[in-house]
Amino acid sequence: MEYEEILNDIAPCGLSCRKCFAYNKGEIGRHSKELQKLLGNFDVYAERFSAFLPEFKNYPKFKEMLEYLAQADCEGCRNGTCKWPDCGVTACFQEKGVDFCFQCHEFPCEKTNFDPHLKKRWIQMNNRLKEIGVEGYYKETKGQPRYR
Repeated sequence: MEYEEILNDIAPCGLSCRKCFAYNKGEIGRHSKELQKLLGNFDVYAERFSAFLPEFKNYPKFKEMLEYLAQADCEGCRNGTCKWPDCGVTACFQEKGVDFCFQCHEFPCEKTNFDPHLKKRWIQMNNRLKEIGVEGYYKETKGQPRYR
């Protein structure tokens, strides 16, 4: 895959936009829409099944979440629509003129506004990007889930 194509997939922080729940060209949104089509008007059946399968009592909440996931309205972190509240990476990478955080001489920094879990992952991802290169990182992570 070409470097420019990889930039459309991997955000400056190292996360895969393509695998993000909110990305409008992503897998989760696409699969959510497909599942909605497959389920059709399952509400009536879920209500019937709930009489003897208690899990189906949760179907309305599941359907609400599926509708949300199917909306997938983000254009990607590189386009400034990151869903992380007050993400510091979005503005910073543009200001610094880098493609990824590891390319900045200030990495790692305190500008991300990430919670401790995400900050730890951010450091690990960018260290790996630096170690094996952008193309190598893409190949290594393309089959892995985003949410771990």
